[in-house]
Amino acid sequence: MSATSEALEELQRIRGSIDNIDAALVHLLAERFKHTQQVGLLKAAHDLPPSDPDRERQQIERLRRLARDAHLDPEFAEKFLGFIVAEVIQHHTRIAEQQ
Repeated sequence: MSATSEALEELQRIRGSIDNIDAALVHLLAERFKHTQQVGLLKAAHDLPPSDPDRERQQIERLRRLARDAHLDPEFAEKFLGFIVAEVIQHHTRIAEQQ
């Protein structure tokens, strides 16, 4: 087997692992959004605001600590969480408008 074919096999193996991780991330995000949907319904039922800045700040601090511990760029982790939180707030706003 040539070095190139060995490298291509290794590349395929690594990409397979990445694909598995991506699938797991999608399932985890789906599970997370199921729970945030419940939060949105609870907030709407009790006239609570869709956004909770104190909770969001705490989560950012927590995620940044987790990222550092995992040797992941905390800035990236914060941006990732920010994207998710923005989507959750949109969902909560829509839920509140439908109530």
